[in-house]
Order: sequence, then structure tokens, then C-alpha cells
Amino acid sequence: MLHHNKALAFFGNCAFMSQMPASILIVDDERNTREGLSAALETDYDVFLASSADEAFNLMEAQSFEVVLTDLRMAGKSGLKVIDRCLEQSNRPIAIMMTAYGNVETAVEAMRRGAFDFLTKPVNLEKLEMLIKRALQSRELEQENAELHERLDRKYSFEGIIGNSSGLTQVLETVKLVAPSRATVLLEGETGTGKELIAQAIHQNSERARKPFVPVHCAALAVNLLESELFGHEKGAFTGANERRIGRFEAADGGTLFLDEIGEIDASTQVKLLRFLEMRRFERLGSSKSIDVDVRLVCATNRNLTEMVKSGEFREDLLYRLNVVTIQLPPLRERLDDLMTLLRRYTEQFSAENKVEIVEFSEAALKRLQAYPWPGNIRELRNFCENIVILKRGSMVNEYDLEEKYHQAESGESIGKSAAPTAAQPSLSKEENEKRLLRSALVKANGNRTKAAQLMGISRRTLHRKLSQWPELDP
Repeated sequence: MLHHNKALAFFGNCAFMSQMPASILIVDDERNTREGLSAALETDYDVFLASSADEAFNLMEAQSFEVVLTDLRMAGKSGLKVIDRCLEQSNRPIAIMMTAYGNVETAVEAMRRGAFDFLTKPVNLEKLEMLIKRALQSRELEQENAELHERLDRKYSFEGIIGNSSGLTQVLETVKLVAPSRATVLLEGETGTGKELIAQAIHQNSERARKPFVPVHCAALAVNLLESELFGHEKGAFTGANERRIGRFEAADGGTLFLDEIGEIDASTQVKLLRFLEMRRFERLGSSKSIDVDVRLVCATNRNLTEMVKSGEFREDLLYRLNVVTIQLPPLRERLDDLMTLLRRYTEQFSAENKVEIVEFSEAALKRLQAYPWPGNIRELRNFCENIVILKRGSMVNEYDLEEKYHQAESGESIGKSAAPTAAQPSLSKEENEKRLLRSALVKANGNRTKAAQLMGISRRTLHRKLSQWPELDP
């Protein structure tokens, strides 16, 4: 057995300058063939040689290879056994078969069993080198795809959805039950509650996870474009249709189609969507030929479809088809148990992305944030976290750093109302009234003590004395 080792190139005390070469195992019972191929490849690759299938098996147990180049007919076990062993490896190498002209049919069978390609003997070295490069590129793409799917699995796993409030827990329990099925799912909830995230989780935890997830935001498309976007069109179907277009249903074949804001689709598209749900087929615009696709449909809406049915805006029979399983996503104001966890997760994420220290929140600031109704839900919270991370850059966030709307939420005032010092309330003690007025003045002055003292009609020295007396108010 011949083993060629590459020398590692160093320049003085410099770091290692090049990547390790790809490793190739050549399996052939003809010595001249083995050594001839090795001489041709060893300049660019780390080459190992085996004279039999058994010898190749021993080498594959000892280390992993990127490419295995094997002869078909050998003494003992054939090259087909080598290919089978390659497919069993955890770090599966790409197998290339070498065969004489008379055994081409067998080589084609080897490709059906998992070989990447085959070469006829005598081997054309230029063609071999091109084939190896193509094989390595293919292997790299496979690894990138595997890593991408692994990241998607983590991101859209149930563990990747943040929170443990009772409302969210109930949603996830339903998702676990419905994900493996073929059932159409309707997600209901306010804007920003994470409907697309849940749709991705349904797809990623189903048997369709390795097939496409195709989202369509219906409200973002003009009415005259939506039907073509979903079902595609033939050339000449309408003015401007200069070529055939494949629609989103065809693009999602085998996978999941997510229709966001389903309540925005027009009457004509509702009819075609209903027909698809009943027949599992459709026609492109401008064509009478039916196309069958295997698509799982997940829809979402922030509107009340039942009320839309009553007003004649949405088809009742389509609603029945869509809500086979309905999942109601709770708004963030009903998930206050999750607020602290979400704040921490998003501030950590944006701190890492912007390479700044993680911000901290004072108790007073957290109290303000918990009292705020978060009308934009999770999306609004994410935007808030990104904004505060960029502006504060690792420092403490106190209540005076928060925008006016967060202070209004706690005091029960409507958004947009002035945050100027309010009148004293008879139901409170003199001290509590004074604290309330002082806090309100500091908020209005954005923490500026001189301005707050002016608003209160007291001296700056008196303000300092009050803050020393009540340190919890000190920004």
C-alpha cells in the first residue's frame, strides 16, 4: 500500500497558509493502474491506495475520505461492495466507478446505487481530474445544504420559539399534533404575533421539512397580479405575459405554501383556491391543462374571516376548507410572563450582531415595559430591542431613557397625551403625590434635572435634596 503525505507550507513564523488537500482513496487490484493514478493526482490531493475491497474497508474505518475511486471488477469483492460501504459511512465519501468498456451497464447500475459517476478504462486523466473537481464541488454543496437544514431545524424547532406562557404553550402543543399531518391550517392573530414563525415550525417539523417552504404575502400584491403569482401563467395569457411563468403552487410542490393575510385575496382567486383545495389541481392562467401538485397549505390572517363571510367579502365554503385546524396566536400583552425572556433574547442577539455589550434594564424601566400594551406585538418588541441596543451600547436603560408612550401606558394616559407633571391626587399621601409629580417632571425633562426643577417650580438644590431622599427616582 502506498500513502502519499502532503508537506505543510510554513513561512518563518507565519500561520498555516493553505487548506489541507482533499483525500482520495484509489481501489484497484492492478498495481500499475493504482500507482499511475496516484502519480497523476498526488500533486493536488492526499492519495491513499488499496489493492482490494477489504483493504479499502480497513482504510475507511481508520479515516474519512472525500472521494473514493474504485475499479468495478477486482479479485474478491467487487467495486459495488466498495460503493455500498461508502454509502454507509457517516462522513460519506463520493464514489466514482472505473470500468472496462464491456461493463458500462453495470457501471450505470452502480450510479443507481449511489455512485457519483463512472469512467471507462483506460482512464483519461484530464477527464478524471475534471470529474474529481466536480465531485468535490457537489460534496461541498451537500454539506452546505445539510448545515442550512440543521440551522433551520434549530431555528424553527419548538425549542427555538421563545416563551413558556400558558397561551404560547397551548399553541405549541397544537402545532406538535398538526405538524406531521396533511391538514390545512389557519393561523389567526394580530399583526406581529409570529404567524409566519409558527407556519415555518409546522413545515420544519413535518415530513416536508426538506422540501420548499414558499411564503406569499397576499396583501403586498396587487389584485390583478395575485392570481398569476399563485398559479402562474402561459405566454400571451394577458398583456405583458411575454413568457411562461411558474406560480408559487408549483414552486412549493412537495412542500408547504404559506399564504399570509389570506383575507386580502379577491373573489376570483378565492374560487381558484377553493377548487385547488377540493381537487388538488389547478390551471395556469391562459391554459386549460390541469396541473397536479402535492402542496400543504398554511394560511394566516389578522382579520375576522367569519365577519367577512357575513359581509360577503369572503366565501363561506372556502373558510370551511381553510380552517380544518385553526390556531389562535395570543398577543404579547397576554404573554407578559414571556416579556423578560424575549427582552433578554433579543437584546443579546442584537448586541452580538452589532458587537456591543448587552444592555441592562432598571426595575423602573422594566415596570414601564410590562405596563405597555405592545400593539405591534413581537415585531414591535424586536424593533425596540434593536433600537435600544444601538443607542445605549451596553449601558443601563432606566425609565427616563424610554419614549413617552411607555410612561403613558403605566399612568393610564392615552398615547399622544402630554407627559407634563400632573395634578396631585387626593387619594394619595402628600409624599406619594410629591413623588408622582417629581417623576413626571423628570420624564418630561428626559432626566435633565435643571429642566425638571423649572417644571416643578423649585430650585435645583431642592430637587437634589428630594432625589437624595428618594433614590429610586434618581436617573
